[in-house]
Amino acid sequence: MTQPFRAATGGVIDRTRSLGFTFDGTRFEGHPGDTLASALIANGVRLVGRSFKYHRPRGIVAAGVEEPNALVQLAVGAHTEPNTRATQVPLVDGLVAASQNRWPTLAHDVGAVAGLFAPLLPAGFYYKTFLKPESWWMTYERFIRKAAGLGRAPRLPDPDHYEHRHAHVDVLVVGGGPAGLAAADAAARTGARVLLVDENLELGGRLRAERAAIDGRPALDWVAATTAALTARPDVTVLTRATAFGLYDQNLVGVVEHVADHEAAHRPRQRLWLVRARQVVLAAGALERPLAFADNDRPGVMLAASAQHYVNRHAALPGRRAVVFTNNDGAYVAARDLHRAGIEIAAVIDVRARPDDAVSRVVDGGIACLGGRAIVRVSGRRAVAGIEVMAIDEAGQPTRGSSAHIDCDLVLMSGGWSPTVHLHSQMRGRLVEDPKLGAFVPAETLAAARSAGACAGRLALADALADGAAAGAQAAHQAGFGDGAAPAVPPVDAEGAASPHKLWIMPLPRGRRAKRFVDFQNDVTVND
Repeated sequence: MTQPFRAATGGVIDRTRSLGFTFDGTRFEGHPGDTLASALIANGVRLVGRSFKYHRPRGIVAAGVEEPNALVQLAVGAHTEPNTRATQVPLVDGLVAASQNRWPTLAHDVGAVAGLFAPLLPAGFYYKTFLKPESWWMTYERFIRKAAGLGRAPRLPDPDHYEHRHAHVDVLVVGGGPAGLAAADAAARTGARVLLVDENLELGGRLRAERAAIDGRPALDWVAATTAALTARPDVTVLTRATAFGLYDQNLVGVVEHVADHEAAHRPRQRLWLVRARQVVLAAGALERPLAFADNDRPGVMLAASAQHYVNRHAALPGRRAVVFTNNDGAYVAARDLHRAGIEIAAVIDVRARPDDAVSRVVDGGIACLGGRAIVRVSGRRAVAGIEVMAIDEAGQPTRGSSAHIDCDLVLMSGGWSPTVHLHSQMRGRLVEDPKLGAFVPAETLAAARSAGACAGRLALADALADGAAAGAQAAHQAGFGDGAAPAVPPVDAEGAASPHKLWIMPLPRGRRAKRFVDFQNDVTVND
């Protein structure tokens, strides 16, 4: 079985083996190393779900935990599990997945009629609409219950088993990207007991999606060497597919580990860890921000860094002809990687009038850059068919002149990066706005928890490595190990992180009405 959107070379997948899986009853094939999302992309599947309120067509937007659309129902019978992100499901042979929130089929969903009544269904309408008459409430409730929720809960007893475990460590590192690996390595060198947890199947974070070099070699070589050194130490434990979901008083951290999927009956499916750590290093990275423009929810509109991830990590091509839309330099690197993988870049559209350095890096490769412009419309219904672009001023307002149409089947958007500050905030840590990033970052180091790397606003790879090493050494010192001096970090060869232009909401041409989404799953728009 062919995979029409699989690049002929590249990726970190095992092309010698094929894995069969089904999505909505149709059989496809992928390879070991794929996720369900990357395998769907490689097979040309663009429509993966429907939005909650308006039942609008939805495609894959991201490549990780931030994915809002590709929520699928896994397995059948007693093993079934709803609301699982396809981006976090490792592909296994015989996997069964189905789309949710549609009837009778994904392609022909009668619930889409709700879009015709959008003016009557504003945000939170259900809190206001069904109040009177009170005697009708039981009638309302029957319809509300049928419409509420996504997916189907299993009706049979759960045949799987689960475990829980308590752990006491000196330093817990949350996140296995460059900062987290550097922090764990620095702490481990002092002799401290270290636990490193990462929600992905493999360590490395963004390094698995980029083509950076560390110490003169591919960054993944450094990841492999550091991982091997950590796992060889008797006082270091590394957990992958493990999510730290809560940071509580006295440094109690809740972690859920996905031990095995349904194919391993003799192993626990999940394990709950209750970890007491003397010190915690938060190295959870950052999430790329979308841009709000008309019809930005069409299947085929993706985050630029996520498309870069699918191309470099899985050799899966999200489209054939792409337009890149950005307010920062980072998307130019993604455009270059996609271009090298064989995707035609029709244009890079930048809201900044003069993105000097970024332009020179990409125009040299023959890619056109349109500065001082914005996407104001996406054509196509169930998938992107083209975009409409027009000139804007620095404040984001349309200037005089007509718009232009560009044919494409893929739109990559990049609005900069937001540090992942959730666990810091849960411990009542204060945040402060970083004017360069246009985002909130931790304002302080907590008594027993510190942020490092991208989640602290240090997005450049060199800064993330140095910050992670310093945080790991300091955490170990606070736990009673070492002198707090950070070990030297290797030199890097990677693109620096540039500040975004603070424009995220794009204008609508005069007289035109369209939805600009800020929450793709729940149909929340700019106007809401």
